[in-house]
Amino acid sequence: MGNSRMTVREIARLAGVSVATVSRVSNGTGQVSEEMRRRVLEAIEKHGYRPDHLGRALAAGRHGALGLVFPGLSGPYFTELIQGFESEAVGSRASVHILCTHLRSDADDQVLEMGRRVDGVAVMGGTISEEALLRLAGMVPVVVVAGKGPGDIPSVRADNAGSMLALTRHLLADHDLRDLAFVGNPAGSPDVSERWAAFRGAHHDLGIEPPNEPVAVSMQQADGLLAAEQLLGGDAPRPAGVVCANDEIALGVLVGALGRGLSVPQDLVITGFDDVPAAALVTPSLTTVRQPVRELTAEAARLILRAANQPGNTPAGSLVLPTELVLRRSCGCSAPPTGGTGR
Repeated sequence: MGNSRMTVREIARLAGVSVATVSRVSNGTGQVSEEMRRRVLEAIEKHGYRPDHLGRALAAGRHGALGLVFPGLSGPYFTELIQGFESEAVGSRASVHILCTHLRSDADDQVLEMGRRVDGVAVMGGTISEEALLRLAGMVPVVVVAGKGPGDIPSVRADNAGSMLALTRHLLADHDLRDLAFVGNPAGSPDVSERWAAFRGAHHDLGIEPPNEPVAVSMQQADGLLAAEQLLGGDAPRPAGVVCANDEIALGVLVGALGRGLSVPQDLVITGFDDVPAAALVTPSLTTVRQPVRELTAEAARLILRAANQPGNTPAGSLVLPTELVLRRSCGCSAPPTGGTGR
């Protein structure tokens, strides 16, 4: 009786041939002697073997899997990144292994171990050391997502500077705001570092003195609430506006401001970055920067798969994907006619 779960390795063992020979016979490629072909075909017919993507990967000396390395998995941003990566992996019939480095003292070692079990790895910028990245790139194709890699390691990232520069200039010049606060930790993320630099650059371009330091918090909504407490809870004058490193922080600041009885944007302007779905749904709707989050990891997966299918090659080139300023009510502008996120 046929067994649809029979593996390529088991067929190879039963036929007394290599995995590569089974693959060549089942795919109709390569040179195989008539005797070996007969043995393989008899084993396939007897046991009901149906070749799958994993068998083909093994025959090619691959694992049929890709790795994805993040600092953590909370929030809609990481959900979008995973979906973008998986969409490309599924199209190539590869599985996805995800590793979170948050609170791992052995993050570098864990990522290198993953590299022994996959055909390529996409690594979120800033999650492991440059030394580990270089070692990993010597093992499998590697692409850095939302950051820059050392040496010739390619990357896929969004244009953080252009739209953050435009957003800050819009607040300073079009709304004539002063005393803006930036919320986010530049030391914790390459993306935030670029956004902080662009925020300060817009001030300098207009001859306005920027704040010396950001309000350094992590990237989750609860951290936005902490930032709101710091900015709005003391005796110091509150800022005219809060420019947040991502939408989750901005939504936390918004909750904190509204909870204190402030009106947004009349009493306080709040902006974000990413354009997560909730940005268009809250009241007031959130002015933000739309970045192609899913496309970041989709492009990374394409680069990895291209290199994995051509042994000896490495992913080529680095990509900077465009972003778009989305003006809504939280800065004092009217919401777009559709009120949507463009997704």
